[in-house]
Amino acid sequence: MPPRSWLFVPGDSDKKLGKAMATGAHAVIVDLEDSVAVAAKPQARAMARDWLAIHRQHVTENRPVARWVRINAIDTGLWREDLEVVMAGAPDGVMLPKCEGPEQLRMVAAEIYELEQRNRVANGATRILPLVSETATSALTIPSYVDVPMPRLAGLTWGAEDLSAVLGATRKRDAKGAWTDAFRFIRAQCLLTAHAKGVWAIDTLHDDFRDEAGTRRAAEAARGDGFTGMLAIHPDQVPIINTAFAPTEAELTEAQAIVALFAASPHAGTLQYNGRMVDQPHLRMAKQLLGIA
Repeated sequence: MPPRSWLFVPGDSDKKLGKAMATGAHAVIVDLEDSVAVAAKPQARAMARDWLAIHRQHVTENRPVARWVRINAIDTGLWREDLEVVMAGAPDGVMLPKCEGPEQLRMVAAEIYELEQRNRVANGATRILPLVSETATSALTIPSYVDVPMPRLAGLTWGAEDLSAVLGATRKRDAKGAWTDAFRFIRAQCLLTAHAKGVWAIDTLHDDFRDEAGTRRAAEAARGDGFTGMLAIHPDQVPIINTAFAPTEAELTEAQAIVALFAASPHAGTLQYNGRMVDQPHLRMAKQLLGIA
């Protein structure tokens, strides 16, 4: 089952790390990048490693909590030091920020392979989640992930803050609250490429964590558009995201009815349900929904 909520937690905050597993987040991302000052990064690496090791088998809401680490970008020169330390904690995955295409992902994958051997972690156990939008180059390389074999690729996600600074954009949304053209284009590319690749599509965060209604709208829109989960920057956003991505009772009831309808007529291509026609795409969506639930 794909993680619905992905919560960032600063890697140098013992207080916030200590509370992370009680938030209900399906995936916790210990951040070594933007939320940690350069001088604090060595300490953050060690804290991340220890936190990963302590919570190796943590379960909440009858499901394991995925333990991820966001390392520093390739161009910082810090990413190898990050991996050298945190891989001893056997993270479930590594988020790669400002990823400028499959070649950078392969570099990280090769380093992880060596560190898995050294730390007696099962080969291939550590997945990679690239942030594919934070520079103009990274945004333009999104479709290139489709045809490249990348067994460690867990999904694709994107963000708007860094790119807006790169572009010098004074706005990310229009007067009605919709993404402006560049960001809408990137979001669609991320979604389509993830589905073409058969990996998770994870929508970006809602940056005002005090705006519960805004977070709810963003999460509901993400699920409605076909994303499998969403990033969060504050624990208060987690239950909102989890609820938005959970199938409703009405949806489950309809999905069960459609599956039963086709089971009773296995050779039918199209059937009638509640006054409307349903066909094979409806059946696939129903099965997918029941599988997610």
